[in-house]
Amino acid sequence: MAHRSNATRLLAAVALGTLPAAGWAQDAADGTAPDATSPAPAPAPAPAAVQQQSVEMTAAELFQYADAARDRGDYPTAEAAYKALAEDPDLDLRTEARFRLALMYMDKMKRPRDAAVLLRRILDDKPDAARVRVELARVQVSLGNLGDAARELRAAEAAGLPPEVERQVRFFANALSARKRFGGGFEIAAAPSSNINRATSSDTLGTIIGDFVLSKDAQKQSGLGLSVMGQTYYRLPVGKTTDILSRASVSGDLYRKSEFDDISASLQSGPQWQWGRDRLALSAATTWRWFGLKYYSFSYGLTGNWQHPLTPRTQLRVDASVLEQNNLRNDLEDGENYTLALGLDHSFSPRFGGGFQLNGNRNQASDPGYATTSGGLNGYLYRELGRTTAVVNFGYRHLEADERLFLYPERRKDNYGSVSLSGTFRALTFHTFAPLVRVGYERNWSSVEIYSFDRFYSEIGLVAAF
Repeated sequence: MAHRSNATRLLAAVALGTLPAAGWAQDAADGTAPDATSPAPAPAPAPAAVQQQSVEMTAAELFQYADAARDRGDYPTAEAAYKALAEDPDLDLRTEARFRLALMYMDKMKRPRDAAVLLRRILDDKPDAARVRVELARVQVSLGNLGDAARELRAAEAAGLPPEVERQVRFFANALSARKRFGGGFEIAAAPSSNINRATSSDTLGTIIGDFVLSKDAQKQSGLGLSVMGQTYYRLPVGKTTDILSRASVSGDLYRKSEFDDISASLQSGPQWQWGRDRLALSAATTWRWFGLKYYSFSYGLTGNWQHPLTPRTQLRVDASVLEQNNLRNDLEDGENYTLALGLDHSFSPRFGGGFQLNGNRNQASDPGYATTSGGLNGYLYRELGRTTAVVNFGYRHLEADERLFLYPERRKDNYGSVSLSGTFRALTFHTFAPLVRVGYERNWSSVEIYSFDRFYSEIGLVAAF
């Protein structure tokens, strides 16, 4: 007997075709249902005759009807039919419906964000569906999210790939240079913090001539802020393996007490080259910063990034920058800044991955007391738990100044640590956004009292749901 359910009863004027069901939508009579690695079904011809009538359809018939509507360009009808099937109690049937609808959104209707949400929903139920991860990587490339695309390909490798899907993975990994020309993103979150100015909790500052009393503004302040971030980019192809990428971004932490507002804006532009699966990018960069709504600093220079896959599941990253810094409030801090970082990203399984980064920094300054050398380690682990992605970030940094500043009894030596836990809750997705909750703690121990601080913070906001 053919499979029927409440979700597959379509009482409407419909066009009946003669197409066989395929993919996850196999009729349950034969007891089979292939997984996401199955090849896409062949396009179906439009029905030869249209009969206006109210009918009750089996799942297989409704898939036939939806595919026929899709193939003749009647996307609203196809979308309605796929959405009806996506509510079927049978997991395989609703998975197949979401998969076909996602491909229609991506390839026919030019709605990649909606496609990404559906593919992400499939992976919440079927994390080992390698072909779905490959398609999600393709969508992420079209959106310009190359890092997310690469992560999905590494996760697909971790799931184990049939030969035909492995060929697709290699194809998409080698074709990441076919990227979206223009795009951007925006994030906003409420951000309460126990120390919005990262200041000492002491009311005095020890110096070689005695203790100074610190003003209230120089001491630890708690408050509720608004964290905003936005970015836009434009990519200009100049060859098969080369393009020019230009980016503009702005970020800010805003508070009721505007003297603690911290705002920065930056521009970057430069060439990117692709050799096989390796990618090298160079950019000229400028950054402006305002603190307390007053112009604070300006920097300019060069940045570079190299990415190289060590294995299908592991990627090496090298980042470097050379910047000239101009502090408008203290000329003694003017100088060059050099940074070098080496990182690895790895997928342990389709739902679990992580990475770390070793970094070093040299900050030259006109006054040796402000010149510093630092090094540290940052790391992260992520785990998909049903429809929630949990991420743990942690970091450590040691910093030393070249010499003692005149007023302070010791040369500055810092040890900084941080840890945070965040969750993205895709079960509460609204359009293409989902709630994000993050909590964290920072602590800096310093031989110079004014640099010692600790703070608890949290963020509650919206992020892209994929």
